[in-house]
Amino acid sequence: MRTAGSDHQLLIRLRARDEGAFTELVQRYHRPLVRLAGAFVSRDELAEDVAQETWLAMLKGLDKFEGRSSLRTWLFQICVNRARSIGERDHRTVPVEHIEPAVDAEQFSPTGAWTSPPTPWPERDLADDAAMLARIRQAISELPQLQRLVVTMRDIDGVTSSEVCQVLSISEANQRVLLHRGRANIRHGIDEAVIRR
Repeated sequence: MRTAGSDHQLLIRLRARDEGAFTELVQRYHRPLVRLAGAFVSRDELAEDVAQETWLAMLKGLDKFEGRSSLRTWLFQICVNRARSIGERDHRTVPVEHIEPAVDAEQFSPTGAWTSPPTPWPERDLADDAAMLARIRQAISELPQLQRLVVTMRDIDGVTSSEVCQVLSISEANQRVLLHRGRANIRHGIDEAVIRR
């Protein structure tokens, strides 16, 4: 995981017009930007366009960046703003997430104990199982938009909870609920795949 210090050093180098710093920044954040944009636009090529526009906007605004947030947070905010604009132009509607309980109450007794504990996964390395990795990717892609964004940013891209809140303009409590629901939905999808084997 990258540290704020290393991003700060990159910022100093970028402001000194160090091309190597820009290359390093692109290598570090291009894929996360494309993933983030993909939650707002309907096609992969549009997500790539959003990422490219984000880089251009970052370069144009670099001298005006005051550092009130981290470089990564600022970059992700630019991406979200560009993606929303392009998504609206693409006439893609984004469904509003329905309010639902964070957990299925039927899984617990009145005392809070499991009524039916989760099935333990078989003893094997699931990370080396191509079919299982495909199922995990599918489960992530099937999440509602905000859950997918929060899970991707937190668990894949290593973004902190405070940065997620800032980038997506959501509260800390909302971020925790979205992360919990997303992880629970992914776990449910993996459980189904493991049980079917």
